[in-house]
Amino acid sequence: IAPWDYRYYAEKVRKAKYDLDMNEVKPYMQLEKLREGMFWASGEVYGFKFKQLEDVPVFHEDVRVWEVTDAKGKHIGLWYFDPYARKGKRSGAWMNAYRSQHKMDGKPTTVIVSNNSNFVKGEAGKPTLISWDDAETLFHEFGHAIHGLNSKVTYPTLSGTSVSRDYVEFPSQLNERWMTTPEVLNKYAVHYETGEPIPKGLLAKIENASKFRQGFDTTEYLASALIDMKLHMAGGNPIDPDKFERETLNGLGMPSEIVMRHRTPHFGHIFSGGYHAGYYAYLWADTLTADAAEAFVEAGSFYDKDVAKSLHDNIMSVGNTIDPADGFRAFRGRDVEVEALMRDRGFADAKE
Repeated sequence: IAPWDYRYYAEKVRKAKYDLDMNEVKPYMQLEKLREGMFWASGEVYGFKFKQLEDVPVFHEDVRVWEVTDAKGKHIGLWYFDPYARKGKRSGAWMNAYRSQHKMDGKPTTVIVSNNSNFVKGEAGKPTLISWDDAETLFHEFGHAIHGLNSKVTYPTLSGTSVSRDYVEFPSQLNERWMTTPEVLNKYAVHYETGEPIPKGLLAKIENASKFRQGFDTTEYLASALIDMKLHMAGGNPIDPDKFERETLNGLGMPSEIVMRHRTPHFGHIFSGGYHAGYYAYLWADTLTADAAEAFVEAGSFYDKDVAKSLHDNIMSVGNTIDPADGFRAFRGRDVEVEALMRDRGFADAKE
């Protein structure tokens, strides 16, 4: 099959092998209930408490604000939530840090962060329903926010998410794991009409299908990441992008059925996106995430207090004040291992 055929036939295979219709999932994905689930999980892991404020100025009527306090009631910062699409708003989902934590002048400066999305607002009186993928993105972006809220450093330039690109995506990707814990799903992923939790049979289908097409996804991503690196290693001579791409992919043994995730003419990450040979960072963040997640699995729960404290002390609170490798090593007791990623994606362990 040709690259332009792949997704068409992959969808047929997915339906035949897993019988999963994601439209069955959406009635259980209420935006506000999932937001409550995010708050609850962050409270269990980091001790955060959220109180909605009504008297804070906002830039649009859809924006809401919560005060964030720690387990002892101490003010940590403000969290703004701007969830709905509107004319003139940029697309996608992202986190903004309006003010980073620091204590450079000897006085604590607290955090002001926002999470912004483009969900289609539900009809009046009805909840806003989102997809499973959008729910994961919601938790992902909230992971960036709590990375900033957890910060406890002196200098603003080293605070919160002011870390290297591969490391900044690590806490946010890790935060997605709390969405799929039974504690969150059973209480917060409930049907918008009946209030019943999402059926275990449907969750089993999602889990069974979660590793589908991982070979394709990993390969198309790596192709772009490697092209990015090789362009930056090519020296100062003029480059014919088409010729360079074809020859490099051929040298890498790129399967003919797959193309790069981002072809060279529109690969904005290379220079203007600011990645500078760092597009690989998402995959390395995935590696860190898979290994860190196994620390909780080994402890028996994603809400294990000892592992959560170590995560906070060595990763979430230190910003860029230590080498990321040292922080991970202090958390995990060793360097990161790629085998966890292989298991997470359904591949055999590299050591096998």
